[in-house]
Amino acid sequence: MSLSQLDGPRLSPLGGTARQLIVLVHGYGADGNDLISLGKVWQARFPDAAFFAPNGPEPAPGSPGFQWFALTDLNPEETERGVEAAAPGLDAAIDAELAAHKLNPENLALLGFSQGAMMALHIGLHRKVPPLAILSYSGLLAGRIPMPAPGGAYPPVFLSHGDSDQVVPPQMLFLAAGALRQVGAQIDWHLARNTAHGIDPESLELGAQFLRNIIVPLG
Repeated sequence: MSLSQLDGPRLSPLGGTARQLIVLVHGYGADGNDLISLGKVWQARFPDAAFFAPNGPEPAPGSPGFQWFALTDLNPEETERGVEAAAPGLDAAIDAELAAHKLNPENLALLGFSQGAMMALHIGLHRKVPPLAILSYSGLLAGRIPMPAPGGAYPPVFLSHGDSDQVVPPQMLFLAAGALRQVGAQIDWHLARNTAHGIDPESLELGAQFLRNIIVPLG
């Protein structure tokens, strides 16, 4: 698949003209429709945002959905290779979507779930122009954190994880939080009680509040 071919469901801004782009990155074996529903929940909170939920580039074996990269376990070398290989395609799709809405790169926010959270963290921390924010649900930080651009800073990050997650262990939240704090990134985190591998309503609401506190002061 070429770098410009990633596609998926979209939601237009309720206000008519996009002032932000919120990209929703699905998990392993799912597709863009799995997360565009979150955009429908958030539209009233972010009426000037366009939402884009691209499908992963490859069919996921044994599933009707897609994967961003082949994943057999959470081995750090495997996840690092995976996000690095998949990043150019997702980056290109994001850039094309920003251009379609005539938005600058700093008007981007990224939200990912599970494997999509690995992608959102990797993409967001490596883009030349940092996004407004990164929201990671039930994911992990794959690979090393790059140095920020000269004179730049890391984007603010919201990390959320279920305390009963048996797919991606909840301690991955604390590993990511520690690594991000060590480089001086602004983070907020939430451990959802009695929650498995998913996004519960409280975590979704906290993520919306986190992002709204960043977007609303921008006017």
